[in-house]
Amino acid sequence: MSLRNAVMAALLDGEASGYDLAKAFDASVANFWTCTPQQLYRELDRMEAEGLVEARAVEQERRPTKRLFSLTGQGLEALTSFTSEQHRPTAIRDELLVAVMAADAGDVEAVKASIRERRRWAEAKVARYERLRARLLDGRTEEEFLERADRVGPYLTLLRGLSFERDNVRWCARSLTVLERRGARLDASG
Repeated sequence: MSLRNAVMAALLDGEASGYDLAKAFDASVANFWTCTPQQLYRELDRMEAEGLVEARAVEQERRPTKRLFSLTGQGLEALTSFTSEQHRPTAIRDELLVAVMAADAGDVEAVKASIRERRRWAEAKVARYERLRARLLDGRTEEEFLERADRVGPYLTLLRGLSFERDNVRWCARSLTVLERRGARLDASG
């Protein structure tokens, strides 16, 4: 998937500035697609040149002129084409997993510290995603939201992000338990 498809999907919610899109990415899209603000602005410029989005300038008092982007008909067609394709699962590429795989031959304490850091990171993301989920539901039950919301895609991707990060927390806890037990056993036998 390219960044442009994620940008076009985000613009389905309506016109947005690059800054607004960067915030939206951080709040919702980041659970499955990450980018820096610089990458986002470069992609918006390319997409505008290709006719996928259009921008309009909005004058602001005591601030620079803001550009608001919206999806064009051509952009909507490109996004529709993207959604009609067969999408294969992606492979996990995670340096921490390589370190864990080599932990027996390396610095187990450093690996455990990395796992603890991953767990803290995942717990923080779970908390952030839960706050976003509560905001989306806005007092409704999940079923009420899913039946009546204009768009359910952002909610469904949020659920996937929650599931992923909760699983990271569980995996980290299990891995730390295993490594601690192995270390205690090795210390007792050595």
